[in-house]
Amino acid sequence: MSILPMLRAATIIAALLKAGFTIIRQKGSHVFLRHAADPTRFATVPRHSRDISRKDLASILRQAKISADEFLKLLQGK
Repeated sequence: MSILPMLRAATIIAALLKAGFTIIRQKGSHVFLRHAADPTRFATVPRHSRDISRKDLASILRQAKISADEFLKLLQGK
Protein backbone atom coordinates (compact mmCIF):
# COMPACT_ATOMS: atom_id res chain seq x y z
CA MET A 1 0.00 0.00 0.00
CA SER A 2 1.24 3.46 -0.87
CA ILE A 3 1.86 6.14 1.69
CA LEU A 4 -0.88 8.74 1.48
CA PRO A 5 0.06 12.43 1.45
CA MET A 6 -1.45 15.08 3.69
CA LEU A 7 -3.69 17.18 1.44
CA ARG A 8 -6.14 20.05 1.56
CA ALA A 9 -9.83 19.22 1.38
CA ALA A 10 -10.20 20.96 -1.99
CA THR A 11 -7.60 18.62 -3.53
CA ILE A 12 -9.32 15.53 -2.14
CA ILE A 13 -12.73 16.72 -3.37
CA ALA A 14 -11.32 17.44 -6.84
CA ALA A 15 -9.86 13.92 -7.06
CA LEU A 16 -13.17 12.38 -5.96
CA LEU A 17 -15.01 14.44 -8.59
CA LYS A 18 -12.63 13.01 -11.22
CA ALA A 19 -13.52 9.52 -9.95
CA GLY A 20 -17.20 10.08 -10.73
CA PHE A 21 -18.47 11.42 -7.42
CA THR A 22 -20.84 14.38 -7.19
CA ILE A 23 -21.37 16.79 -4.33
CA ILE A 24 -24.71 16.09 -2.71
CA ARG A 25 -24.67 18.76 -0.05
CA GLN A 26 -22.56 20.65 2.43
CA LYS A 27 -23.47 20.96 6.07
CA GLY A 28 -21.25 23.18 8.15
CA SER A 29 -17.66 22.35 7.32
CA HIS A 30 -18.34 18.90 5.83
CA VAL A 31 -18.95 18.10 2.16
CA PHE A 32 -20.98 14.99 1.32
CA LEU A 33 -20.29 13.23 -1.99
CA ARG A 34 -21.90 10.22 -3.67
CA HIS A 35 -20.80 8.24 -6.72
CA ALA A 36 -23.03 8.85 -9.74
CA ALA A 37 -23.10 5.23 -10.96
CA ASP A 38 -23.01 3.43 -7.60
CA PRO A 39 -25.02 5.15 -4.83
CA THR A 40 -23.54 2.82 -2.19
CA ARG A 41 -20.20 4.62 -2.65
CA PHE A 42 -20.13 7.84 -0.66
CA ALA A 43 -17.65 10.03 1.18
CA THR A 44 -17.71 12.79 3.76
CA VAL A 45 -14.83 15.26 3.52
CA PRO A 46 -14.16 17.77 6.31
CA ARG A 47 -13.47 21.18 4.80
CA HIS A 48 -11.18 22.79 7.37
CA SER A 49 -8.41 25.34 6.95
CA ARG A 50 -5.69 22.79 7.70
CA ASP A 51 -4.49 19.69 5.86
CA ILE A 52 -6.45 16.45 6.18
CA SER A 53 -4.44 13.87 8.13
CA ARG A 54 -3.34 10.60 6.56
CA LYS A 55 -5.62 8.70 8.94
CA ASP A 56 -8.65 10.77 7.92
CA LEU A 57 -7.76 10.47 4.23
CA ALA A 58 -7.56 6.68 4.60
CA SER A 59 -11.01 6.74 6.21
CA ILE A 60 -12.41 8.85 3.36
CA LEU A 61 -10.99 6.44 0.77
CA ARG A 62 -12.41 3.46 2.66
CA GLN A 63 -15.87 5.11 2.64
CA ALA A 64 -15.54 5.84 -1.08
CA LYS A 65 -14.29 2.32 -1.83
CA ILE A 66 -11.19 3.67 -3.60
CA SER A 67 -7.73 2.14 -3.16
CA ALA A 68 -4.79 4.33 -2.21
CA ASP A 69 -3.06 3.57 -5.52
CA GLU A 70 -6.16 4.51 -7.51
CA PHE A 71 -6.45 7.76 -5.54
CA LEU A 72 -2.80 8.65 -6.17
CA LYS A 73 -3.37 8.09 -9.91
CA LEU A 74 -6.33 10.48 -9.75
CA LEU A 75 -4.10 13.08 -8.11
CA GLN A 76 -1.54 12.72 -10.89
CA GLY A 77 -4.27 13.15 -13.50
CA LYS A 78 -3.94 9.72 -15.11
